[in-house]
Amino acid sequence: QVQLVESGGGLVQAGGSLRLSCAASGRTFSNYAMGWFRQAPGKEREFVAFISRSGGSTYYADSVKGRFTISRENAKNTVYLQMNSLKPEDTAVYYCAARYRATIIPDEYEYWGQGTQVTVSS
Repeated sequence: QVQLVESGGGLVQAGGSLRLSCAASGRTFSNYAMGWFRQAPGKEREFVAFISRSGGSTYYADSVKGRFTISRENAKNTVYLQMNSLKPEDTAVYYCAARYRATIIPDEYEYWGQGTQVTVSS
C-alpha cells in the first residue's frame, strides 16, 4: 500500500501561484510514477501532469503546459506541482496518484490522496 497526502491548496487571485505537495508513505516511493489530477464541481476528474519514477520524464495537459511544473524529490518521498499564472478555470480539487508506470488515464492509477482544494478568484 502507498498512502498519499496532499497539501498546499488554498485561495489565490488570478495570476497568482501555489505549490502543491504530495507526501507518500508505505512502499518505496521511487518505484512509482506520480500523477496530478483535478476535478471541478460537476466535471470528471482530468489529467494535469505526470512524472516518471526517476523524475527524468514529465508530461502535461495542454491546459496547464507552460504554467505548471511537476517535480519530485525521491529522498523526501514527495512530489510537487508548482502552479503559476493561475486562472479561475484552474479551480478544482487537486489529487496526486501513484502507479508503477505513468499514464494520463486516472482509472489506471492504483493509489490516490484525499485531495486539496484550489480556488482561483477573478
